[in-house]
Amino acid sequence: MTTAIDSAELTRVGPGTVMGQLMREYWIPALMGSEVTRGGPPLRLMLLGEKLIAFRDSAGRVGVMDHRCPHRCASLFLGRNEEGGIRCIYHGWKFDVSGKCLDMPNVPPDQDFKHKVKAKAYPTIERAGMVWVYMGSRAQSPPLPGFEILDVPDDEVGVLLIQRDCNYLQALEGDIDTSHFGFLHAGHVDPDALAEQDPIHHTVAIRAPEYHIADTAWGTTYAGYRSAGPGRISWRFGNFIFPFWTQVPNGEIGQHVQIRGWLPLDDEHTMYCVLWWTGGASAMTQQAPSFKDGAPIGGMGRRNDFLPNTTDWLGRWRLAANASNDWGMNRAAQHDNVIYSGIESIHLQDQAVTESMGAILDHSLEHLAPSDQMITRTRRRLLLAARALRDKGVLPPGSENGEVFRDARGGYFVCEAAREWRDAYTDQLALASRPRRRDRTASAG
Repeated sequence: MTTAIDSAELTRVGPGTVMGQLMREYWIPALMGSEVTRGGPPLRLMLLGEKLIAFRDSAGRVGVMDHRCPHRCASLFLGRNEEGGIRCIYHGWKFDVSGKCLDMPNVPPDQDFKHKVKAKAYPTIERAGMVWVYMGSRAQSPPLPGFEILDVPDDEVGVLLIQRDCNYLQALEGDIDTSHFGFLHAGHVDPDALAEQDPIHHTVAIRAPEYHIADTAWGTTYAGYRSAGPGRISWRFGNFIFPFWTQVPNGEIGQHVQIRGWLPLDDEHTMYCVLWWTGGASAMTQQAPSFKDGAPIGGMGRRNDFLPNTTDWLGRWRLAANASNDWGMNRAAQHDNVIYSGIESIHLQDQAVTESMGAILDHSLEHLAPSDQMITRTRRRLLLAARALRDKGVLPPGSENGEVFRDARGGYFVCEAAREWRDAYTDQLALASRPRRRDRTASAG
């Protein structure tokens, strides 16, 4: 059972909170690099409950800083992006991407004290199409996480952002709950209508999988398994990776280089960030599943229609289908079992159910089942790590050695039933395709 204290500590992410402090020990992808242009206007940005701005200066460096000018706290979102920095329009004070005050033009030269003034700014690194920030207090920034996808050259990385109107934890937990696939996404699918080699055939033939769950160096792992015929087992491996990443079994594990982040904007809003290798094989690179006669399966689409971005704090990457229009639910399609949920698109189905729980799920109302073992294990893992950091100063997993993340992959495969589950996973990794590695050295901006 998740107590009220546990729930509060798991879900609150602002400055000074136990989970917020844990997350600040890692590099966090804050925005796409393409969202800010050299010398262009600043961008409003929410992250871990902080109101920030991002801008790209005249030299191409990206700055991420508190939106308040340290003089009189007018918003630097209104500022002028000038040569080498951003200038507050109130009194003309100018700051570079590191927060250093470059100019104090409303103060007489003999009274100038710009060397004593610094805007609150965070180190940045650009990688995989994203601008990453380190929001922690360490003098030396930690290493980037050793995700396989960050070894891939930027031109071979796909990027998608989607905002979700709920707490990060309930959004993340949808990714580590494998049994929902056979209902929410594929409850209308008759296994006899699928080819036996179809990746979802065993998932819909046996909708109540069994599990192995384990703590790992990177977080937690589940292995959902089902019979795939005499002497064969169908496996679906997924991971929780500190502090808010997941890997899901929506691709064949040997080709599946992907990472999914659930970035807390504040306690009630989350930015979904998925990065994938375009040269691999996953749900992001392959056609949606179809019946064995070639007909498309309803509800398996991947199209996401967005509202226009605005300059609001929460105005980026919002779906047009949302709670205000019941996520586009088609009751006729639901009634006729064309789409089990009545909602088109797998992502949107997940979005609907997790947003429908409310902005922050009241965990006292839950009745967790054996199928929720991965969720309970992950909550415990997060809480223990966050409290160890708070109470003993123990840095959380992977925040010092990002290489612990390198052996994490999610995906599906079928193998002989005699293989022990960890050995089966290791066998698959040994055979896996690996993207060509790029130079991972990078300096903070």
